[in-house]
Amino acid sequence: MSADNSRDQQEIFSAEQAAEGKTALQSALTDKKTSALKKYQQVVIGRPGLMKLLFLELITLFITPMPGALGLLLRSKIYPLIFGSIGKKVVFGRSMTIRHPHKIHIGDHTVIDDYAVLDAKGENNRGIRIGSNVMIGRSTVVSCKNGDITIGDNTNIAMNCFIQSAGNVHIGDFVLFGAYCYVIGGGDHQFDRIDIPIISQGQIVRGIRIDKNCWLGGGVLVQDGAEIERDSIVGSGAVVRGHIPAYSIAAGVPARILKSRKEKGAE
Repeated sequence: MSADNSRDQQEIFSAEQAAEGKTALQSALTDKKTSALKKYQQVVIGRPGLMKLLFLELITLFITPMPGALGLLLRSKIYPLIFGSIGKKVVFGRSMTIRHPHKIHIGDHTVIDDYAVLDAKGENNRGIRIGSNVMIGRSTVVSCKNGDITIGDNTNIAMNCFIQSAGNVHIGDFVLFGAYCYVIGGGDHQFDRIDIPIISQGQIVRGIRIDKNCWLGGGVLVQDGAEIERDSIVGSGAVVRGHIPAYSIAAGVPARILKSRKEKGAE
C-alpha cells in the first residue's frame, strides 16, 4: 500500500472533543460562540467570503435543479467557476448536492447523474478527485469527513452507492460497483470502556484501498481498513473487513476467498 494511503491508525478526536462526547463535526456545529451563518458557511463552502457563499446559493437555487438540455448546458458552463477543476465535456445531472466545491477535481468525459452528492468537507483535507470517463450513478453519495477520496479513470459506480472517508479512500481504474455498495472509510469507534458513552471514546481510521479492475456486486459493504487487490470480484451482499488478494473471487459475511481467477476454469 502506498505511503499516501497509510494504514497507520489515526486518532481523529481531540481529547477535548472526546470529553464533551462529540464528534469533530458536532463540536464545530454546536459551538455556542459561532454564529449560525458561519456554521452554515463552514459546512457548505468551508472558506471565508460571503460573496462565495452567495454565488453558490444562487447556483443551487437556479442552476442545479434546472431540468432538460438547458440545465445540462448551464451547469457545464457555470460549475467550472466553483469547482477546483473540471475536464472536458463533463455532464452534471440535476439537483446535485455540492459542498466545498473548490476541493473537488474531475477529469474529462465524466458523467454524474441526478441527485448525486459530492461533499469534500474538511478543514485540512485535499478533498475529492474523480478521474476521466467515470460514471457516478443517480443518488450516489461521495462524502468526506475531513478525509480524501480518489476515484480512478473509467470506473463505473452504480446508483445509490455511498463512499465515505475520514482518512484516505482510494478506488482504482476500471472498477465496477453494483448498486447499493457502501465503502465506509469513516473509521471505527472505540468501545473498550463502559463508564462513558461510545461516542466519547474516540475513533480509529485506517483507510480503504480498492485496486484497479475490481468488480463489487450489488450491496457489497467495504469496511474501514479493508484492501481489495487488483482484478478481484466480490459477490453481492458481501462484507469486506480485511485483505482480499489479487485475482480473488470472494463472497460472504465476512467475505472469504472462494477461488482465484488464475485457477484453471476461472480465467
